[in-house]
Amino acid sequence: MDVAAIQQVIAAEQDPALRAIGEKVIKQERITPEEGILLFERAGLPFAGALANFVRERLHGDKTYFNRNFHIEPTNICVFACSFCSYSRLYAHREEGWELTTDQMLDIVKSYDGKPVTEVHIVGGVHPKLTLNFFADLLRSIKAHRPELHIKGFTPVELDYMFRKAKVTPEDGMKFLHEAGLDSLPGGGAEIFAPEIRKQICEDKVDAEGWLRIHAAAHALGMHSNATMLYGHIESFADRIDHMERLRQLQDKTGGFNTFIPLKFRNKDNEMSNVPESTMVEDMRMYAIARLYLDNFPHLKAYWPMLGRQSAQLTLSFGVNDIDGTIDDSTKIYSMAGSEEQSPAMSTAQLVALIKQVKREPVERDTLYNVVKNYKDMDIAAMEVNPLYN
Repeated sequence: MDVAAIQQVIAAEQDPALRAIGEKVIKQERITPEEGILLFERAGLPFAGALANFVRERLHGDKTYFNRNFHIEPTNICVFACSFCSYSRLYAHREEGWELTTDQMLDIVKSYDGKPVTEVHIVGGVHPKLTLNFFADLLRSIKAHRPELHIKGFTPVELDYMFRKAKVTPEDGMKFLHEAGLDSLPGGGAEIFAPEIRKQICEDKVDAEGWLRIHAAAHALGMHSNATMLYGHIESFADRIDHMERLRQLQDKTGGFNTFIPLKFRNKDNEMSNVPESTMVEDMRMYAIARLYLDNFPHLKAYWPMLGRQSAQLTLSFGVNDIDGTIDDSTKIYSMAGSEEQSPAMSTAQLVALIKQVKREPVERDTLYNVVKNYKDMDIAAMEVNPLYN
């Protein structure tokens, strides 16, 4: 969408406050927290979506990124009991969960030998017996086997517990893990930063200040990270903006965040099953407003296993320019909560086709958004019969 087209959209908006926000977007001026709340309260989806798509195309054109990755989930046994979680099992009921050994996790890594994956994503529950040294040894083992594989691992929830148990500061703990082979941090564990909401849904685990401090410590070491927000439960629009404002402020200071990932609350098999899930319209508004508000985040990602393939396609018109990766395993965190994809794996050919179906340009990236391959001119039929892409 060019400037003339978006100016027509803005001119057609009857609300003068929304028109003023639209003009700021065109001029690349920062939206205030009050304006962010106003967008949630009053902006229609067509208006917010058009603005977000304008920003997306100004930053990235039609390029839509993905990577070839796989996940390792060391355990779903956890010392914390979060109301929204359908995934973890308390340590007292650990027989209902799983716990992988170092050798078992290394076997997962070895199962991808010869395959062109660029990243392993390691995240799971907080097991009281899986220590800082345990995970440092795992990182060293992975790097010894496949040095070029980028290791993105551990949320601040896991890290905070490891560091406190080891009696080290977040800064020293991050340095220790980075030297052992940890390359970057995922964005999980942020949930919602508002303390009064956090107290109701995840009271025991690391708070907003602790989460942000760990990411700041990673950024200070030259590491990159992602950020998430769990939305669509009991939070208010003001809580969403407060969450994104804290992220925006840290990004102003460090520049270390790569992408923001809104995560839709799912209500299956958890203590918040009485809370209705957000509608698809509200999901798209969330993505659009995130793209407008987080002006210093280069990328906005939709996690396709959580949303489902068709909804993920739709987000590409509402500010999103990344739909995660091939995943290549049965990631359980969202499938256990009732996500649209119960066996979330797509071949590269399928992912490229998904992006091309909505007239976007598929670009394979590494974790740090360096381009690995542009699939714009690749023939889908040829890819489907090529083992390299399946």
